[in-house]
Amino acid sequence: MEIYEELVARGLIAQVTDEKEIKELVNNGKAVFYIGFDPTADSLHVGHFMALCLMKRLQMAGNRPIALIGGGTAHIGDPSGRTDMRSMMTKEQIDHNCECFKKQMSRFIEFGEGKALMVNNADWLLNMNYVDMLRDVGACFSVNNMLRAECYKQRMEKGLSFLEFNYMIMQSYDFYHLYQKYGCNMQFGGDDQWSNMLGGTELIRKKLGKDAYAMTITLLLNSEGKKMGKTVGGAVWLDPQKTSPYEFYQYWRNVGDADVLKCIRMLTFLPLEEIDKMDKWEGSQLNVAKEILAFELTKLVHGEDEANKAQETSRAVFAGAGSHENMPTVTISKNDFTDGKIGLLSLMVKGGLANSNGEARRLVQQGGVSVDDKKITDASFTLNITDFADGIIVKKGKKVIVKFTFE
Repeated sequence: MEIYEELVARGLIAQVTDEKEIKELVNNGKAVFYIGFDPTADSLHVGHFMALCLMKRLQMAGNRPIALIGGGTAHIGDPSGRTDMRSMMTKEQIDHNCECFKKQMSRFIEFGEGKALMVNNADWLLNMNYVDMLRDVGACFSVNNMLRAECYKQRMEKGLSFLEFNYMIMQSYDFYHLYQKYGCNMQFGGDDQWSNMLGGTELIRKKLGKDAYAMTITLLLNSEGKKMGKTVGGAVWLDPQKTSPYEFYQYWRNVGDADVLKCIRMLTFLPLEEIDKMDKWEGSQLNVAKEILAFELTKLVHGEDEANKAQETSRAVFAGAGSHENMPTVTISKNDFTDGKIGLLSLMVKGGLANSNGEARRLVQQGGVSVDDKKITDASFTLNITDFADGIIVKKGKKVIVKFTFE
C-alpha cells in the first residue's frame, strides 16, 4: 500500500483540492508541504500531535516537510474555532514560544540539509509594507467570499475584529512565499483551516499561474479530543514539565471504547494489518487496546523508558499496589494550611481535581472521591500536616489520581 492510500485507510484525510495530482506527488515523494503552528503557548499539545505524526509519516515516504512557526501570524491570532478574540502576546512571549516549539518538533521530524525545514513567518510578515501588501495580495481576495468562510461565520454574531479578518490573507501569503522560496507545492492542516488553505492555493494560481494543492487532515483531536476532556491540571501538553509522561499515558488510556481503535489507526505507527485484527475486539479486549494506544503514543512523545514507567505505574495504581512514584504529584507548603489543617475541597482545587470548591463539594457528596483508597463523602473532611508524611493519594472516580506531598 502506498502512502496516500495508507493515509486514506487510516482515516486521516478529510478533504483535498486535486486528489489525482496530490496522490501522485505524495506517492512519488515529490511533495514539499508545510503545516503551520501558531506559538500561542510555550509547549505543543495533543492538538498538534496528529499534524506532527502526519509530517513524520510523509517524511518517511520521501516527502519534504516544512514546519512553519507562526511568529508573525501570532501577532494577529487565528479566529478559526474561536468564539472570542485571542489574548494578545508580546513579541518576547512569541519568540520564547517559538524556541520551545523547535525543540519539541525535533523529536518527530528530521531537520537538516535536504531534509525537513523549519521557518518562522515573522521573518517575512513583520517587515512587510502594508500598502504594498494591499496592492499585491489584497486585490486577489473577495470580501464576499471571505465572509462566507466557516472560520469567520461563527464569529460574526459576537463580533470579528478587523485584525483577525486579516488572518486568512496572512496565512495565504505564507503559502505564496514558501512556494516561491522553497518550491512548497502543498499545504496540510486541520479541517477547520480549509478556507484559509484554499486562499493560499488560489493566491498562488492567480499570482503565478502555477498549481498548488491543499489537503486537510481529519481533526480527531479538535472534536473528539475536546469531548474526551482534559487531564489533571489543564490541557495535555507534550512538554513533560507541564504534563508528565504518566498523565499523558493516562489521557490516552482513558479514551472511550468507541474511539480507541480510531485513535490507534490515526496516531500510531502500528501496521494496518495488525490494527485491522483489533476491529473485532470488545469487552475486556478494548482495555488491552487502550494500553497499546497509551504505550505507543507515550513512547513516541517521551521515549520507551518513560512509556514503560507510565504503564507500570498505571497498572500498579489500578491494581491497588505497587509504586506511585511516576504519578502526577502536587507539592503543598505550610502556607496552604490553617492551624495545621487543610480541607479536602481546597486540596482538590489546588491539585486540579476540581475547578472550584463547589465542584469539589459535589464530587465528594456524590461519592466520587477517595483519600488513600478510603471513600470520603463528608465535604468538611480535613487533613493534618502530619497526614502528608508519606504523601496522600487522592482519587477522583477510578481514573484521575494525584499524589500530594508536603514540602
